[in-house]
Parts: sequence; C-alpha cells; structure tokens
Amino acid sequence: MAVAVSGRSPRFYAGLSVATAIATLALKSWAAWLTGSVGLFSDALEGLVNLFAAILAFVVLSYAHDDPDSEHNFGHEKAEYFSSGTEGALIFMAAGAIIWTAIPRLLAPQPLEQLGLGLAVAAIAAAANGACAWAMLRGSREHRSITLEADAHHLLTDVWTTGGVIAGVLLAAATGWLRLDAVIAIAVAIHILWTGASLMRRSFHGLMDQAIPEAERSQITGILDILKARGCDYHELRTRAAGARSFVDVHILVPGSMSVQDGHNLVEGLEKEVRLRLPHVEMLTHLEPIEDPRSWTDETHRTAEDR
Repeated sequence: MAVAVSGRSPRFYAGLSVATAIATLALKSWAAWLTGSVGLFSDALEGLVNLFAAILAFVVLSYAHDDPDSEHNFGHEKAEYFSSGTEGALIFMAAGAIIWTAIPRLLAPQPLEQLGLGLAVAAIAAAANGACAWAMLRGSREHRSITLEADAHHLLTDVWTTGGVIAGVLLAAATGWLRLDAVIAIAVAIHILWTGASLMRRSFHGLMDQAIPEAERSQITGILDILKARGCDYHELRTRAAGARSFVDVHILVPGSMSVQDGHNLVEGLEKEVRLRLPHVEMLTHLEPIEDPRSWTDETHRTAEDR
C-alpha cells in the first residue's frame, strides 16, 4: 500500500474532490441561471461531469488501496485506470452535450442578464476548483495515484474553461455580438475533448502493463550493473506499472560454483537497494548459472530490445 507523507489517505483527497464538485456545480448552475449564458451552462455541465468523476474516484480509491488478498495477489491498484478511463469517457459525453446545447444559441442568440453577479459566482467556483486541484496534485505525488492526478488535471482544465467562458461572456456583452457566447461554449467543448482523450490514452497504457518510466528503469539498471564487476550479470529485465506500485522481474546470472546462500544474499542486497531508491517497486529475481548456455537462450519473455 502507498504510504502517505502528510498522513492523509487517497480517500481524503477524493472526498475533498466530491465536496468541491457539489459546491461548484451549485455555483455554476446558479451563474448560468442568472445570466442565461449558454457558455456558463456548458461550464455547469462540465461541473456535473466533475461530480460523477469525483464520486467514482472515491469509490475506486477505497478499493484500489486495499492490501493484496488471496484473489488479487498483486494488489488492486490497477482499478485506478478504470476510474481515469471512465472520467475521460464522461468528458466526451459532456463535450457532446455542450455542443448540442450551444448550436441552437448559435443560430438564435439570446440576450444575457445579471452578468455582474453571475460572473462573480462563476469566478468563485473556479477559485474553489483551483484550490482543490492544487491539493489533489500534492496528494497524487504522495500516493503515486493516477486517479487523483487525473481528477486534479481535469479540475485545472475546468478552471481555465471557466476563465475562458467568463472572458467570452464579457466580450459578448461588450461587443453586442451575442453569438460569441455560443462560440465560446463550443470552444470549451473542443478543449475538454483533448483532456478526455489524454485520460483515456493513459488509462489504456496502464491496463496494457506499460513499462515503468525510463528514469526509474535507469536507476534499476545502474544497481544491476554492479553485478558485472563481481563476475556476474543479468538479463530478461521486465517492468510494468500498476497504479501506485511498479513490478520488476529480472534473471541474475552468477557463477555455478556460488552457494545457494551466497546467491540468496546477493539478490537480497540488490532488492534492498532497489527498495531504498524506489520504495514503490517490487522486485522479483530468478537466479541462473552464468556458464549454462540455457541461461542465455531463454526466449520466453525476451523483448525485441533484449534480443
């Protein structure tokens, strides 16, 4: 399980997101009702997506950070990818709803009302989302949580969206070109589509056991390279990221004359060093005699890069 630096669990941050989503949805809906702006209405629709995503994140994180059990020996962290992928799909749905709502206003513009109060309410909602996103980004780094990170980036996108809508509504009122309100709403929809696609792509890679980042792999190979100075070697290095944790397995090649105890001590030292540098990594080693040709010809899991 992930260990919190601040003592706050992932569920705390997810709960904060739910509370913020409820408050900002109410504020944005009020702002849209006061002004009659389709741009602000589109912003409120995205707020509804934020609420659904926050609730889903809370449920998933409650499950994902449970300890491994007899049915899920490697833990439950990959459940986070379902949450971020679903959030991406919800963003696509919100974008479609925004465009569907904006087109009639583009064809038949409506006057805007009570802009001062309405835009002030929308600005308060944006500030609340910004503060929540900052806290969640901090939490995502503490817990290595893609769910918290996805929700935080979504909220930051929402902040910029609200800012763009406010600017668009002010320009529409100042210039008298009321169609600008609908144009801004459609631009908002196109903008959040990019966020949705990004979340879905990252979730797909996670579910497909994407390798760990190159910077982390380099740290591991740096530790393993020490073997060569001891007359040993390694190969078949494979890695995969699974939510907050990462898994590594590797074949360690040692002289056939080395005792089982010495071989065990060697790999224990390697695994300990990896844990010290990368606490979230679980490493599995397989010991092989370096002189045996079969140790070098195991093609079962070899990647194209290793061949």
